[in-house]
Amino acid sequence: MQHGLAAIVLAVMLAPALASAQPAPTPPTIAGAAQSLKPGDYLWAPEVAPHGPLLLIVSLATQRATLYRNGIPIAISTVSTGRPGHRTPTGVFTILQRAVEHYSSLYDDAPMPYMQRLTWGGVALHGGNLPGYPASHGCIRLPHEFARLLYGVTHLGMTVIVTDAAAVPHVAPSDPIAWSEAGVDARGEWHPERAPEGPVSVVISGADRRMAVLRNGTLIGEAPVTIAGPLTGTSVFLLRGDAADPESWVEVRLPAAIGGAVQDLRGRIATVPEFRAAVLSVLQPGATVVVTADSLSRSAAEQPLLESDAPVPDK
Repeated sequence: MQHGLAAIVLAVMLAPALASAQPAPTPPTIAGAAQSLKPGDYLWAPEVAPHGPLLLIVSLATQRATLYRNGIPIAISTVSTGRPGHRTPTGVFTILQRAVEHYSSLYDDAPMPYMQRLTWGGVALHGGNLPGYPASHGCIRLPHEFARLLYGVTHLGMTVIVTDAAAVPHVAPSDPIAWSEAGVDARGEWHPERAPEGPVSVVISGADRRMAVLRNGTLIGEAPVTIAGPLTGTSVFLLRGDAADPESWVEVRLPAAIGGAVQDLRGRIATVPEFRAAVLSVLQPGATVVVTADSLSRSAAEQPLLESDAPVPDK
């Protein structure tokens, strides 16, 4: 079994309502307001998009975390990520574990309120001190009240993206990926009982020619794939309604700095018919499909897209 993910992004800038006494900015001034936040400040406006799948993007470059719901930014917060020598890993992750009250087993029982674990290597979101620069041992520190609010709307298996880039990606309507069924002989593994419910993430690796399906952060299936033509960068698709309805899908187009590349993937990805049918049967609103040229395997030089689920001390 494997957990976690590593590589993508979703969405736009935001339109929130403050965590202080100042009036909420209007949408055209949101980007400027976000840049002017002081350490410990945040903006929170869930009413902008009351329903839909959630995605959190953390930028190491700007020390900001942006929360999107249904593709719309609803909150932004200052953060403090890993200091030199304890750098916060970049990539796409899922929330693996949650606890309102948690203490570090490695750093003198340091409190980690509203902890949401991203890796079994000890990286998590949690409330903490924000001095205005990267200062943690690898975790992503949030203002305490923002950590509480975020904890109240997130769930196990939710996608969290950590990137070096300061640029913000945008979303655009797109048809769903039309997987073909030609050219693959080997059967896949399918174990939906490992996680009977929860959000679904599908990760397709061009390097490995492999598809991995996670539900609620747990690997429930994997199978070989073939991909016609060249594959570069990373493409992400978010399901906001019925999987059979092309209008229910949006494509997350990443900035070039994150490896994004606009490419037509429809009909280019093939897997065995039985596995394709099984995957389509579990896709529900909130599901993400990630197609990346990178490998899913552990690398000495890079953060893996999927990692072992053996817990180790917290940071």
